[in-house]
Amino acid sequence: MRIGNVLGLALFAAGLVSAPLAHAQDPAAAWPAKTVRLILPFSPGGGTDFQGRILCDALSRMFGQSFVIDYKPGAGSNIGVAELARSAPDGYTLGWITVASHAINPTLYAKLPFDHIKDFAPVSMVGTFPNLLVVNNALPVKTVPDLIAMLKKDPGKYAFASSGQGTSLHLSGEMFKVMTGTNMIHIPYKGGGPALTDVMGGVVHMTFGNMPTVLAQSKGGKVRAVAVTSLERWFTAPEIPTVAETVPGFVAMSWHGVAFPAGTPPGIVDKLNAAMQRVLTAPDVVEKLASGGAKASPMTPPQFAAYIREDTERWAPVIRASGARIE
Repeated sequence: MRIGNVLGLALFAAGLVSAPLAHAQDPAAAWPAKTVRLILPFSPGGGTDFQGRILCDALSRMFGQSFVIDYKPGAGSNIGVAELARSAPDGYTLGWITVASHAINPTLYAKLPFDHIKDFAPVSMVGTFPNLLVVNNALPVKTVPDLIAMLKKDPGKYAFASSGQGTSLHLSGEMFKVMTGTNMIHIPYKGGGPALTDVMGGVVHMTFGNMPTVLAQSKGGKVRAVAVTSLERWFTAPEIPTVAETVPGFVAMSWHGVAFPAGTPPGIVDKLNAAMQRVLTAPDVVEKLASGGAKASPMTPPQFAAYIREDTERWAPVIRASGARIE
C-alpha cells in the first residue's frame, strides 16, 4: 500500500474518533438531554403564568424534552430571580425576567441580591404589552381629559390600585401624576388580581392593570377602559385610545422574557434563542399570546441585553420622581 493511502486512512480514522469527541465537548450539541426548569418569580394564574405556559408547551414539543415551571414568588420577583442568578449555568435552569426585575427594581431597591446585568445571560424577550387604565363603572370618567379634570378638581380624593409598590402598575400611575400635574392616592395590593377585584367592587377608583389581566374584564363590562399606556393604539383593542393622545410622550410598557444564569455556554443560549425565534413567530403561538393582550416580541440575545439597559434608564427618572424606594 502506498504511503499516501496509509496516511489518508489514518487521517480518516482520526476524523471518526475526533468527531464524537468534539460532539461530546460541545454542551449545546446534546442540549436539552433532560428536563429544563423555568423559574417563574410570580404566583400561578397571572399574565406571567399565562405566557410562561404557552412558551413551555411550545418548547417541550419542539425539543422533545419537558420545560416545566417552578413558581418562586415574592419580593417583587426578586426571590425567584435571585435563585436564577445562583443556579448552575448548565442550561437546565432558565428564568423568567420582566420589566420589574430587570428595569424597575435596580433603581427602586436600595440593594438587590443580584446584578441585573452581570449575573444573567439574556436569551430573548417573549412578549410585550401595555397597561390598561380602567375605572370603576360608577366613576363619571370615560376619557383621559375627563380623568384629569376630575383629579384637578379634587386633588387627593381619588385612589388608584396597583399590584405593589414599585411595580409597573404603580409607576404608570406615578408617571400619570407627574406628567399631568394631578394628585391621587396609591393603594398597593399583593398582585394585580386583587387590585382589579377591588376596582370592580368600588373599593378603589381605578388601576393601570396589565393588559392581559384587565382587557377581558373591560370587554365584559366589569370595569370601564379609558386608555392604554402604549405609544400607539394596541393591536388587540384598537378602539381604546392611548394616554399619549392626550398626554404626549406618555408610554409605559411591560415586557417578559427569559434568561439563563451568567456563564451558561453561549451555544446553549443561541440554540434556545433560535428555537424561540421559531416559536414566537409561529401563528398559533402569536395568536395565543394575542388572546391575552400580549404581542410576541422575539429578540436576539444582544438585542435583548441592549433593551434591558435602555429600559432601566427609561424607568429610573420616573422612580426617582415618584419618591418610591425600598430599603
